[in-house]
Amino acid sequence: MLNRSCLLLVAMLVLVGSTLAQGVYTPEKGSPERKAILDALRLPVEKELKQQIVFVANDFKVLGNWAFIGGDPQSPDGGQPNYRGTPYQEAKDADMFDNNFFALLKKTGGKWKVVHYAIGCTDVCYADWWSRYKAPKAIFPYTE
Repeated sequence: MLNRSCLLLVAMLVLVGSTLAQGVYTPEKGSPERKAILDALRLPVEKELKQQIVFVANDFKVLGNWAFIGGDPQSPDGGQPNYRGTPYQEAKDADMFDNNFFALLKKTGGKWKVVHYAIGCTDVCYADWWSRYKAPKAIFPYTE
């Protein structure tokens, strides 16, 4: 009985160790994983902004089934999106808007899903997302 318990404990430690060893990484540009994550984010952002968006990701971290992305949204021609008629127009007109985006995604049932995203943050709007959404701190460039 003791040998069986020891064997089970060793197996659990190996499993936990291999999970931790994977660590935080950035998906390669052009990889299917990176495309799947960005496409999952693209759906709600393009719907909200009513235009096509290209994401320039400055921060892109994945750990397990969590991903954090931060960067600049662009129009397909490389310029800033047109925010007229969007919820961001008033903030942009008042010069209280930075052309950026931040997003937290979680892989559930084999598909990436947006947990939360923010556009136009003038501060570190994602600082508490790790605790609010129970995401790993290691994927964020800054946390509280």
